[in-house]
Amino acid sequence: MASPVFFYIISILFLQLVLVFGNVTLSSILSTNNNNSWLSLSGEFAFGFRQLNKNNTNFFMLAIWYNKISDKTIVWTAQNDNNLVQAPKGSQIQLTSGGLTLTTSQGDSLWTAQPNNAVSYGTMLDTGNFVLVNKTSTFVWESFNFPTDTLLPKQSLYLSGTLTSRFSETNFSSGRFQLYFNGDNVWMSPLAWPTQFRYNFYYRIVVPSNFDSSSLVFDELGDIYVETNNNNNGTRIKLQDTKWKNLVLDSKLYYYRATLDYYGVLTQYSHPRDINATQGWSIVRYVPDNICIAIFNEKGSGTCGYNSYCSMENQRPSCKCPYGYSLIDQSNQFGGCQLNFTLGCGADNGEGLNVKQEDLYEFTVVKDVDWPLSDYEEMHPYSQPDCQQSCLHDCMCAIAVFNNQTCWKKRLPLANGRAQSGGQLVLVKTRITPLGRVTPLGPNPSFAANDSKKDDQVKPILQGLLIGSTVINSILLAVVVFLTLLKPKRVVQGATLFETNLHSFSYEALKEATWGFREELGRGSFGIVYKGELKAEASCNVVAVKRLDRLIEDREKEFKTELRAIGKTCHKNLVRLIGFCDEGMHRMLVYEFMSNGTLADILFGQNKPIWNVRVEFALGIARGLVYLHEECDSSIIHCDIKPQNILIDDYFTAKISDFGLAKLLLADQSRTNTMIRGTRGYVAPEWFKNVPVTAKVDVYSFGAMLLEIICCRRSVVLMESGEEEKAILTDWACDCYMEGRIDTLVENDQEALDDIGRLENWIKIAIWCIQEHPEMRPTMRMVIQMLEGVVEVPNPPSPFSFDSIP
Repeated sequence: MASPVFFYIISILFLQLVLVFGNVTLSSILSTNNNNSWLSLSGEFAFGFRQLNKNNTNFFMLAIWYNKISDKTIVWTAQNDNNLVQAPKGSQIQLTSGGLTLTTSQGDSLWTAQPNNAVSYGTMLDTGNFVLVNKTSTFVWESFNFPTDTLLPKQSLYLSGTLTSRFSETNFSSGRFQLYFNGDNVWMSPLAWPTQFRYNFYYRIVVPSNFDSSSLVFDELGDIYVETNNNNNGTRIKLQDTKWKNLVLDSKLYYYRATLDYYGVLTQYSHPRDINATQGWSIVRYVPDNICIAIFNEKGSGTCGYNSYCSMENQRPSCKCPYGYSLIDQSNQFGGCQLNFTLGCGADNGEGLNVKQEDLYEFTVVKDVDWPLSDYEEMHPYSQPDCQQSCLHDCMCAIAVFNNQTCWKKRLPLANGRAQSGGQLVLVKTRITPLGRVTPLGPNPSFAANDSKKDDQVKPILQGLLIGSTVINSILLAVVVFLTLLKPKRVVQGATLFETNLHSFSYEALKEATWGFREELGRGSFGIVYKGELKAEASCNVVAVKRLDRLIEDREKEFKTELRAIGKTCHKNLVRLIGFCDEGMHRMLVYEFMSNGTLADILFGQNKPIWNVRVEFALGIARGLVYLHEECDSSIIHCDIKPQNILIDDYFTAKISDFGLAKLLLADQSRTNTMIRGTRGYVAPEWFKNVPVTAKVDVYSFGAMLLEIICCRRSVVLMESGEEEKAILTDWACDCYMEGRIDTLVENDQEALDDIGRLENWIKIAIWCIQEHPEMRPTMRMVIQMLEGVVEVPNPPSPFSFDSIP
């Protein structure tokens, strides 16, 4: 009978044989420019580059994935400080005696795996572990020691290790949940994304106090437990939950993996090894039992994003928006919901206009849903009508919950939403009449309370008057039409221009209106702006005529289509586009005239505008962008937000201009391909990466301009020697914020310093807006909520360096 020593020697020789056959030699290179990868001996797993997402062919991630199944499921990605490493096209990974090095095509290092011992070769094992091996066949580095969101059989998570969920199903960046050791216990907590700050745990594996944990083990049989020691006796502490059952698993028939999913659930999955079997991953077991109710923190949004609620469907959480709300990101149901209207207060809510709130708002009743930690007022005893009326006349109230004679009023943002039985009724407040379109009430309603006898006497008289007035009006209308047809036509009919959406002008008419293009107001990115007058019967309408001179010929149809859509826009913070000229080579845009010039003139002039005026400028611009992005019939990306394109009217209202050539998005679009537009200093980095752009390019530009509004200085300035760090405003502002010296940004501006809370928040908002990656930036809806103090502003990360951008 063979001795145990013999089997040990044979096993060691076999292991070395496997390593030799599956090894990666020194100087081996993988590049994003080809589809090569380093395979395990049986081809079960692959190590190499994977495209970041389907829509982005210019960036890749270094990953390990199941290679024999159809969906090539990723189980590991290279990360730096819990941030996904994004390798641009042309990057390569090379194995040397010093380890693995990932570099760009320019030679810049992106990521390294550098063990203390010299490396002889590397190998991709059939366990899914990529290892670096020294000359004594010892593993000196292994991917199993640096897990991302997944554990595989034969892999352990040690006391210092963590699992961090990805951001979404297709976004492998670090997400909102984390599994980790806290002492000897294993905890799962939500994160204050995008930071690594942990909120209170929502699930834990408790280890008895007389035991010492060593690791969370996923063994080769598919079982998962905490390995502990007690007086040198090993003890296994298994996961406890109604959905985590003891099962008999067969690793010969199935692949297994345990993943901390992007919605916070630790799930064990199985996939048949037989390619002829039904393909796809199936849920084996998971913890916690119900993630929707497991998370219950005073801070953070809960399982789903803000203003949404969670319910379990087919063993998975599902997020829904209340009536009157919609997903912020249609591709991410866990990203939160936004109002489809604006909740107003004061004059914005119709107050002072003698308008009934009942004519502005209505309520939709939903059962068995709650946001239990969003209350700001509780009233008892109360009836349901009383609860509804209280919320109706409270401009802070977005939703009220009624149950058992108790009324809870809730303000935005709503957090920890969940489907929850208990008989409560949710009264969702939605707007009937849009803001700015309220109709004041007529005379006192008591005057309408006439008796029926009086009505009977009045009706014949009113009918006679109505018939008579109709005949007279018909005669007058015929006379007007007849005289109009006989009257010589005027080319410019200024009296009616402001009553229509867009007017088509002839070149000669605008040449006459601008006195031969004589008085120049300024020069824009596409041409020169002239002052003009549209003469009417008894008035003179002053306009600004922009003469375009750099449009390409194949944009004729697009030019007209876009102008028709933009002509329908109407908002307090947008400069009104009156009409256009499209005649031969002549193309011009006609705007209402703004008497106080541009925001640039005011911000960068000799006299700095006071702080409160600048605050109103910023709020107005933000509201205008929300309108363009979300409230138009067709969403509009401006593409060139900067102080020179913000005009100021007689009442010092900031209005966005020059959006006549902005990019339209169709109803089912969230991004678009277009040529590079905008002005250096305000242009988002994605313009230079040949990827589809979204409305987030305007968010970036707004962030850069917000810093200019705060500091009253241009984004790029030539500085004297010794002050070069101040030359680029975005960099300097970030440095000042990170170093805790924001007061230097508004030096000698006592009004701004007296409003230090708003000042700090607005600088943080600006830094969020100028994040290099678009998905890190808030929407303009979220920006205005943060500017107004409705939503708390989290501490922003430092934006990435933009030095590599051409």
